[in-house]
Amino acid sequence: MAHLDDVQTQRANLTFIRSAMKEPLLERDHEQELARRWREKGDERALHELVRSYTRLVVAAAGRFRHYGLAMGELVQEGNVGLMQAASRFEPERDVRFSTYAAWWIRSAMQDYILRNWSIVRTGTTAAQKSLFFNLRRLRAQIAGNPSSDAMSAEGRQEIARILDVDVQEVETMEMRLAAADQSLNNPLTEAGDGEWQDLLPDQRPSPEDVVIGMRDGRMRSKWLAEALGELSPRERQIIAERRLRDEGVTLEELGRVLGVSKERVRQLESRAMNKLRVSMLKRVRDQGELFAEI
Repeated sequence: MAHLDDVQTQRANLTFIRSAMKEPLLERDHEQELARRWREKGDERALHELVRSYTRLVVAAAGRFRHYGLAMGELVQEGNVGLMQAASRFEPERDVRFSTYAAWWIRSAMQDYILRNWSIVRTGTTAAQKSLFFNLRRLRAQIAGNPSSDAMSAEGRQEIARILDVDVQEVETMEMRLAAADQSLNNPLTEAGDGEWQDLLPDQRPSPEDVVIGMRDGRMRSKWLAEALGELSPRERQIIAERRLRDEGVTLEELGRVLGVSKERVRQLESRAMNKLRVSMLKRVRDQGELFAEI
């Protein structure tokens, strides 16, 4: 998580905020003129005036997101990035106020920053999860009738799922994520310091025995496949090699031109060769499960 602002940074932020709030608001016609000068002529002075006049939108948005525990200054910086993106994409001919257009870009930039930095574990990778992350606390407080309440009943979870059009399971999962802070896996299990939390994590890698067995089985399957291919005709082996044993197999049409037959004939020959391989491979195993996949 990003560190909170120190005293000097807070003073700098306050100076910036005061300066932003003193910038005069733009009349609609002047705003459109500035946008056109920037879009059509690349007038940087027009861009700077347009952006400075709406920096107050960034400050307001940062204030709404301050309870996520991230530095106010960093939220403002991200919001300024969104404001610049809005200025570069704004189309004055659409007859929409720049403030309305820029508000979405500012909010989007801040939300993306919050999701990347709120936790070490990435939160909100889908649209439903993002909606839950930014609305769960507010809806929970509304349903409970208490802004400071963290408790939520089963009926409350169902209501939130209905409002946000998500599964109840997703509501429960996000509720647990918001309630649990990040913890280091190096934290001791007990006050006496006996072991760490990471000692309880299972090792998902295959055991040495599994690795050796896999290597042995792989060699055996390769031997079976080579023997089965030897039972095919030269043309059938060529078709299987070109179509099935390459990273990017050739098309039926391309192979048909090489063999001097139609692509439908190549398809028939390939199907017949695959059936022969299947029968040959199954003769060599005691159980079909010994093969990685059906041939």
